[in-house]
Amino acid sequence: MSRDNLAMKILLVGVITLITLGWGWDVLVAGSASGGSPPWVMRQEALYLSGLLSITVMSLAVLLAARPAWLEKPLGGLDRMYRTHKWAGILAVTFAALHWLIEMSDDILKALFGREGRVPKERDTGLLEILRDLAEDMGEWAIYAVLAMLVLTLWKRFPYRPWRFLHQAMPVLYLMLVFHAVLLAPTDYWMQPVGVLLALLLGAGVYGSVHALAGHIGRSRRVQGEIVAVERPAADIVAVHCRLDQSWRGHRPGQFAFVTFDRSEGPHPFTIASADRGDRSISFQIKALGDYTRRLAERLQPGQAMSVEGPYGRFDMARRNARAQQIWVAAGIGVTPFLAWLESLQDRPDEAPSADLHYCTRDRESDPFVERLGSLCAALPGIRLHVHGSRQGEVLSADGMLAEQDRSRPTEVWFCGPQGLAEKLRKGLHATLHGKLRFHQEAFEMR
Repeated sequence: MSRDNLAMKILLVGVITLITLGWGWDVLVAGSASGGSPPWVMRQEALYLSGLLSITVMSLAVLLAARPAWLEKPLGGLDRMYRTHKWAGILAVTFAALHWLIEMSDDILKALFGREGRVPKERDTGLLEILRDLAEDMGEWAIYAVLAMLVLTLWKRFPYRPWRFLHQAMPVLYLMLVFHAVLLAPTDYWMQPVGVLLALLLGAGVYGSVHALAGHIGRSRRVQGEIVAVERPAADIVAVHCRLDQSWRGHRPGQFAFVTFDRSEGPHPFTIASADRGDRSISFQIKALGDYTRRLAERLQPGQAMSVEGPYGRFDMARRNARAQQIWVAAGIGVTPFLAWLESLQDRPDEAPSADLHYCTRDRESDPFVERLGSLCAALPGIRLHVHGSRQGEVLSADGMLAEQDRSRPTEVWFCGPQGLAEKLRKGLHATLHGKLRFHQEAFEMR
């Protein structure tokens, strides 16, 4: 199991296990579903369990979307938080779909076993009956909506901008499902462990939803600034240099930020490609990877207002293991955190570790970063630069990375680049190093 995903798996499995144990306590000790035949009792309890799992895991997803700072360290950074948010959302919608299918199964049971064995419903009158009927309808429509949202999220070709706009409805849909859960959960739940767990997770989710609806997500880390200069080091890359206001608290090399150049477009995550010089200036090297980034060069100009939220991330050289061999791998625009690392060491070269920096590019002859990397590494004797140009037939492999390394020593790899290359190198390194590898990769995805 990858260490990067361990915290996510522990959290998701932990929540699912606790809720299942709470439900099991209710079934085995309190015996909530009674007065019906076994098939109907099984259906009723399966309905309760699927509903509990859906709303509680969804509560976790909504809380993580609020970017609580106290969870960044235990989950390994904001990129891991968003990965956990994504998988929590997928699991929640899966449980919701199962909940809906179980609800629809009553006609099958009627045909097979008749109506006589149905579990008696809790008797309600007056306003409570009206509210329960409303909660049932709201839950059904909210489930349809979140199923559609999951499809759009997984469909990568669906444009980001309309997806982001639609995704902003999730806090409202979640609150509808909370109303559904609170009104339709068995009354006896609230006097048992399952009710305590449910209340805690619903409270966390409601906090996240209200936080989002009020526009408070990331507000404490948001600062204003302006663009100082815009450059085109290559046809598909735009370099943006900015100056932020007095509230900017600085950043560590390798961190990223959510940058808003256009309020109608909203924030996008970009790695900060410069070291913190104490003058509130930061730079971004942005590659044209989609419709938005392809149009940036024409839209941006010096003096234009912008805002930054951050910094975030734990792709931090200070976290390296001093006893391990260091291998740094940058591919394409993944060079940006390493530019910040190397810049930060220029005034203190004696603090630079011994490391092999591999830079993978399409064409080493025309790449705009090769010269910059060479200049930065020249002042740092401990950093050995290796440039791999695919057009020149130079393809990086796990064996090539280890050619000059001691394979008996612990090895630490810091990687930033395409996921496909990461998986290829990780697999090859694991097969060779046999447990002596630590592979760091910041894999931030908005969806």
